[in-house]
Parts: sequence; C-alpha cells; structure tokens
Amino acid sequence: MLVDNIYIETFIKIFYSHGMYVKVTKSGPRQYVQLVEAYRDEQGRAKQRTVATLGRLDKLGDDLESVVQGLCKITGRNLPEKPNITFESSRALGDVWALTQLWNALGFDQLSKIFRGTRHSIQIEALIRIMVMNRLTSPDSKLGVLRWLETVCIPGVTSVGKIDHQHLLRAMDALNRHQEKVNDKVSELLRPLIDQDLSVVFYDMTTIRAEGLSEQDEEIRHYGRSKDGGIRRQVMLGMVQTADGLPLYHQVFEGNTAEVTTLKPTLNTIIQRFPVKRIIVVADRGLLSVDNLAELEAMTLPSGEPVEFILAVPGRRYKDFETLLKPLHDDLFHDAKKEEIAESSWNDHRLIIAHDPVRAADETLARDQKIAALEQEAERLASKLDRQDDGTATRGRKLSDGGATARLYKAVSESGLTKIVQVDLKSDLFSYDLNEAALERARMMDGKLLLVTNVKDLSPQEVVKHYKALADIERGFKALKSDIEIGPVYHRLPQRIRAHAMICFIALVLHRVMRMRLKAADSQLSPNSALEKLRRIQYHQANIGVTAVKGVSSMTSEQIDIFNALDVEKPVISKDFLTL
Repeated sequence: MLVDNIYIETFIKIFYSHGMYVKVTKSGPRQYVQLVEAYRDEQGRAKQRTVATLGRLDKLGDDLESVVQGLCKITGRNLPEKPNITFESSRALGDVWALTQLWNALGFDQLSKIFRGTRHSIQIEALIRIMVMNRLTSPDSKLGVLRWLETVCIPGVTSVGKIDHQHLLRAMDALNRHQEKVNDKVSELLRPLIDQDLSVVFYDMTTIRAEGLSEQDEEIRHYGRSKDGGIRRQVMLGMVQTADGLPLYHQVFEGNTAEVTTLKPTLNTIIQRFPVKRIIVVADRGLLSVDNLAELEAMTLPSGEPVEFILAVPGRRYKDFETLLKPLHDDLFHDAKKEEIAESSWNDHRLIIAHDPVRAADETLARDQKIAALEQEAERLASKLDRQDDGTATRGRKLSDGGATARLYKAVSESGLTKIVQVDLKSDLFSYDLNEAALERARMMDGKLLLVTNVKDLSPQEVVKHYKALADIERGFKALKSDIEIGPVYHRLPQRIRAHAMICFIALVLHRVMRMRLKAADSQLSPNSALEKLRRIQYHQANIGVTAVKGVSSMTSEQIDIFNALDVEKPVISKDFLTL
C-alpha cells in the first residue's frame, strides 16, 4: 500500500508541475474525480478546463493505478518505476539519548581530552560512554555490549566505526592507565554539585564476588568474608558519598583487606580532591576501633581544622558500655513508648544513645523464640538420653552424650546465642546452662544505637539523623549490585577489574543524578523505571530506493515529562547516530 501511495503521489506531482491537478466535483449525490488543467485565455484571465473524468470517487479503488498509467500513455509522459522500499529493524533510542544528554551536561564528554594524543586510534571516551550506558540500561558482559549495540541507536558517536571486543578491552586498559587523570577530571566535574561549606561524608565498603581460579601478578581477588554471607573469592570496594547520595570517590581493595585500614587513605584522597571546609565522616560499625579513632583525631583539613566523625559502636563491644548504659536504660528507656535519644560521654568523646522501643520489642521477641526452640531441642535430646539409660527403645540411631552436646552446640552457634545458651563442652555428660546475666544484658541493648562522635555543634537528634542517612550509601551499593550489576566480576587482570569498577562508578553517578532530578521534579519514578519508559522511544529507518527516511516514534506525555524532569532535550534526528 505504501508503494502504491508513493506511485500515485509521484503521478500527481508530474501533472501538477504541468499546470494540472486533481479535482473532486459533485453531481447530485455522487462525487467524480476529474483531471483539470489550469490555463489563461487570450485576455490573460485564469481559466480551467477538464482534461479527463477519471470516474466516480467511490468506484475508483484498485482501478486507479491503471487510470494513471493510461493518462501517462495518452500524454506521452513517463511514470517512474515503483520504488523498492525496505525497513531497518527499529532500535531503542530514548534511554540512551537521555543518558547521553546527561553525560554531556555533567561534562563527562571532556574525558576525551585525556585520551587525545594517545596511540589509540579508537575513540576511547565514546567506548567508555557506551559501556557506562550499557550498565544503566542492559548490564551485560563486554561481549554482551556488542549484542546490545545491535539493538540501540547511540547519539553523538560517529568516528568509532565497527566496534569489536578488543576495542572495548583496549578502552578499559586506556582508562586504567589514565585512572589518576580520570579521577581528577571526575572530581572536577563533581565539585559544583557538592556543598563547599559543609560536606557530610559517608563511607562504607562492600564486597564484589569474583569468578575464576587463575592467579595473576599483583592479584587482588582473594578469599574473604562476603557481605552477602560466606567465604568467597572477591574484591572489596570502598565508596564515599555526600549526604545527598552523590558518589564522590571509590577505590578497589584486595578481597581480604580489613575495613579499618581503608578509611584513612580514602579520607586523605577526599581532602586532597575536594576543597571542602568541613568534613564529618559517618561510618558503619565495622570501622570503629581505638586505633582508628586515634588516626581520625590526628587528621586535619588543609585549613588546619580537624576531621570530625560519627561512628557506630559495633554490637560486639556493647558490653564495654554496660555500666554506663544501665542507669540510662532504667531511668529513660525501659518504659519508653517512642524513640528516645540521650547523650553521655566515653573516652573524652560524645556518646549518643538512641533507643527504639518497637525495634527493641521485635529483637527481644525474636531472641526469646530462638531460645525457646533451643531449650525444646535440648529437652528432646535429654529425654532421649534418659530413655536410653532406662532401656526404653527409641527411634533412630543411638544417641551419646557427646553427640547430643555437638548437636545442641551447632544449633546454638547457628542462632548466634553462644554467650547466652552455654553448652558445656568439657563435661562428659550432656548439659547446658542459660546465662541470665548475658540475657539481661542483651535485652537491655535491644533497640539501641550507640554513636561515638567528636562533632560539637550538632544536637543528639542531628547526630542520629546523619548516621541514619548512611543507609543511603547501602542503597547505592544495592544499585551497584542490582541495577548496574557490578558483580560478579569475570575479568582476570587487576587493571581490568579496576577499570570495570570505574565504569560502574561513573554509571552510579549518572544513576544518582537522575534520581536527584526526578525527586526534585516530584516524580515518583526511579531511574530504572524512567529509563524503561524512555526505552520505548524507537529510532526507525525506511529505505525508499536509494533514499533513507529516518524518524523517531511519537512520545507520550509521560515520556515528555521524564525528559523535562531530567532537564534534557527531547530526541531529534541527527547524522551522528551510531547503529551497528
């Protein structure tokens, strides 16, 4: 049908160029199609005459083409052959368009200056951008990036040419070789987005699972305790972000690195890269140690001001605070109906104690249920031993006292209650004891958050608020692991693993900027949901003979709202589109 329409339109254009046009006239209830010629008479007046009546409008139908051919034959004019029309596969455009606009708006296109003049003939910045956008839209392996490129239309890329796997790997190698310059440029681009007067810095670490059994020089994949549970081969990733959730810096560490050793070098880097006047370090429970506190107290900003911190006390050290907490618990927290916050002192530091009665009740109930189940299991084992001693037949294999002890101890260990339910491992007979003092101490600590800080001008409520905002960095790690899929890592070489982490870090920056802009526009969409809706905007191309006709699918009002919320331009056709 499209070919026929073009065919007829071409005919009309030919006759129109010779002063003829098609006219519909009425005769009673019927309508007729006539070919009319415009001319001027001897006096120069405009006239028209009917050259031919093509027939009734309602009956032309499929006969129209034969009418056209007949008229061409009569008038001696040639009608071109029907053009050959082919359609290219549609490609996703909306999501990568929005990401490209953000990439340029934030200044990441300036990374091209770092790689200018290198021995690489490929466009490094464009390849890095492609890998970053892949992490945000359809995260896959580097080979998977090539498959993804066959389904999308990348704006702003013209000189890459045919991309293969080696191009992507070389771009990663170039990124790693210039990582210091890239880090400097990224820091420069992020500075306008952070508060220069007060920067509350959140620091935490996570583990990234690494695959493969090979060993490399300067290996960073090591076995360690995973944040997801168990012992795995992994690398560790430390990340710093602002109170607004904007990532500032990341660093890859060996998979068996102790968390407490990473804080000082990371913080020194932040002080060097960002000209902030004040830093408050907010860190999780795994980073608190006496040595760490001493190092933090010794650190200063370029202005000479000390680095301030808010650190959570790990649960394993709560017993050190029992004497200090008991009076507060008895007087303030024991009968609390809502969250209460108090302040004390510890080792010349402020100690902020927050008590949540709802969480305390939940933790107490969960522990009591575990203890009841353990006591029930202990009673079952003891009963079986007693029946065996009395000569009463029992089901299953014969149970020894040592076997019963091992079973109960295993169950207690898995419940994490060895300090409360104490199994006597030295006794020849099966026995255990409930440590009432330890149980009472645990109940007193339920629902409590202990924070050590040297910040003097924040109220206890503000200190707790800053610490609770640390949960946002956990959401950043969640986005890295689920949305961007930083792991598992299949790269073997340390430099490739670091380059992969940098690509994912830049992707997280774009992810967070999207989230901030959507939130500022009162949009309820997450970055992932927004990109998914924009992905439906397609790039189309039809080839009519030797002419390519390109277009973008219509946009819904919701998609237009997303572009407005992100403060980026809507897609338009351009010559610098990459389609592989």
